[in-house]
Amino acid sequence: MPKLAVFPKAFIDDLVVTGAMSLSRWIEMAATLDIDGLELYSEMRDLASSWNWLEARRMIEQAGLTMPMLCCSPDFTHPSKVFRRDQIERQKRWIEMTAALGGSFCRVLSGQRRPAVARDQGIAYAAESIEVCAAYAAEHGITLILENHYKDNYWTHPEFAQHMEVFCELVERIEAKNFGVNYDPSNTILAGEDPLELLDRVKHRVVTMHASDRYLAEGTLEDLRREEQAEGYAKRLRHEEQAEGYAKRLRHGEIGKGMNNYDAIFTRLRAAGFNGWISIEDGVEGMQQLERSVAFLRRKISEHWV
Repeated sequence: MPKLAVFPKAFIDDLVVTGAMSLSRWIEMAATLDIDGLELYSEMRDLASSWNWLEARRMIEQAGLTMPMLCCSPDFTHPSKVFRRDQIERQKRWIEMTAALGGSFCRVLSGQRRPAVARDQGIAYAAESIEVCAAYAAEHGITLILENHYKDNYWTHPEFAQHMEVFCELVERIEAKNFGVNYDPSNTILAGEDPLELLDRVKHRVVTMHASDRYLAEGTLEDLRREEQAEGYAKRLRHEEQAEGYAKRLRHGEIGKGMNNYDAIFTRLRAAGFNGWISIEDGVEGMQQLERSVAFLRRKISEHWV
């Protein structure tokens, strides 16, 4: 039966940028939930020094939890080989961090969708870099997980492999055995695409999942698709506007009350033999919302994995 973890979506700036929240405080808060683990983010201030990694693991385990997966955002689509080499070295350090924290899964991304990098070139850059990192991860017993992502909080451009066709082509290019997909249905909605269609295409390579939900704050899905497909849309927007555009139309909400069909999602995952970690990206309106999302997913897991 899948296990549940939570990601500190609502507190990420406090943990990464300002330091207003300590990792120990987040562990203390999360331990009150009906969960099995905590997904951490590689850029958390309290993880900056490798000296703190084992202490963080001790605190998590003392709370009766585990750290199954580390959320990382490497940028492998830069045209500079020197830049990509530096990103590979950063990812290797995050792989070491994952192992030290007791985790088994380390996220990778393709990189940013820079206008100057063509599709074929970007896929080649990302595939080559991920293969190098996968070989290093294998030495540490770590599986790399590629997420169908929208945009890291601290990036300028959206994800290079945001759209289904690019994402699936990149997944097919990776031959490493310690590689799989971290499926996020909400990110597919952000791309103006069908989460179930993507799942049908990659379900046999899904090893972890991000659970979240989205609701329309304004307009319709057709509005979203028209914006995404409009010629030159990305070029017309400055990156600040681009980052905010989706947030204005589609927002995080309580899981089970948004646009994702979790019965359909879990039916497909169960049929494909999925039994991995599901990490919740929710709680933007507080811990009570996160608690309700945990309860919803617990119920759905018990219904589908009897």
